[in-house]
Amino acid sequence: MNHGTGGHGPHDRYRRAGRGDVVVRHQLLRVGGRSVAWVPPLLLLAVIPVIDFATSGDFRTISWMVLVPGIAAAICGVWGTAVFALLAVAAYLAVDSAWPHEYQSGPADFVLVTIGGGLATLACVVRVRGERRALHMRDVAETIRRTVLRPLPPGWGGLDHAGVYLTADAQARVGGDFYDIQPGPYGTRVLLGDVQGKGLGAVETAAALLGTFREAAYHEEDLAVVADRLEIRMLRHRAHTTALGRDDGDRFATAVLIGFSRDAPEAVDVVLFGHEPPLAVGPSGVRALPGGGGLPLGCGDLAPGPPPVRRVPVGPFETLLMTTDGVTEARDGEGRFYPLADEVARAVERDPRTAEPARLVALVRDGTLRHCGGRLGDDTTVFAVRRAGGPVGQHLVPWAAPAAGDDPEGGRSRS
Repeated sequence: MNHGTGGHGPHDRYRRAGRGDVVVRHQLLRVGGRSVAWVPPLLLLAVIPVIDFATSGDFRTISWMVLVPGIAAAICGVWGTAVFALLAVAAYLAVDSAWPHEYQSGPADFVLVTIGGGLATLACVVRVRGERRALHMRDVAETIRRTVLRPLPPGWGGLDHAGVYLTADAQARVGGDFYDIQPGPYGTRVLLGDVQGKGLGAVETAAALLGTFREAAYHEEDLAVVADRLEIRMLRHRAHTTALGRDDGDRFATAVLIGFSRDAPEAVDVVLFGHEPPLAVGPSGVRALPGGGGLPLGCGDLAPGPPPVRRVPVGPFETLLMTTDGVTEARDGEGRFYPLADEVARAVERDPRTAEPARLVALVRDGTLRHCGGRLGDDTTVFAVRRAGGPVGQHLVPWAAPAAGDDPEGGRSRS
């Protein structure tokens, strides 16, 4: 799944029609936007009588009419299948009665065509219900995905950005990778992370961390406090899952937290939670930001203190490239890891415009898929941000930053 700068995910190609049928099912059976699913069973309905009349009385093909509703059941709607079942019975009676009595197929084949049409209609009902159920589950998954990976408007928070999210499971639409941008009174904060494990438990953890990030990144002035809030949220979430008796109570998450402050336009504040440091990619080359970050979220009790907040100089044309281990641990057929920094450096050397977020994300996405032959071993996220022309934190609600002693929600603080 490809999530670009202006939104996330592909458009839903399914639409509903009258009587509850899902009509857009087979793109190959559409011409000029119109369904032609009725053509194959109709052709079969016309060809079988012709073949039957062209053969001798010793080789009758009219019983093949049972194939007409069978084909319709696979590609048409319920009512279309029922119509073809009736037409098959009518065609059988008309063609068979035209033969002399000694060559007629008789009631046995008539019963076969009649029962076959009824069973085909029932099979079509089951198929359409399954499609409708699958469509509903797709809608549910889409809602979950948009909750975890919400669409980011262009220039959100004063940043140019681009992101792509690929799931290792081709049928899944969301996993444990997450990223977001949150503008606020104290600048714009960016978070990218990777929850350990897979499945709905990883999605639930990612949603919990993102909810805390969106609130803390807006209200808290100090980026270290935002980092502390994320660690506390992870511990609370683990305690909750443990109390429920689930076996994922030791889950953790690696993450990168970046702060674009309005008072430091040529630098960013970076907190690493056991994650690979971002790459600063610009026309002059590629460099990794200083590492040595803290432990993953959920492991803070093993460290003597909170992870350090590092202020790192970043040029006006440098893009910060962040990835999850789906990129850094992608292997080719010989087991070699994807050379991310080297490939990006070569691309920027050939064309400095590659440092633009959208171009950079597309380069890493295509390179990762090419390196592993399209067989992703883990969920893969590529996210790139850099300062745009406007000030960071420009997308704010129309009230000012809370003054000292004020409640962040708008009222006076209580003693």
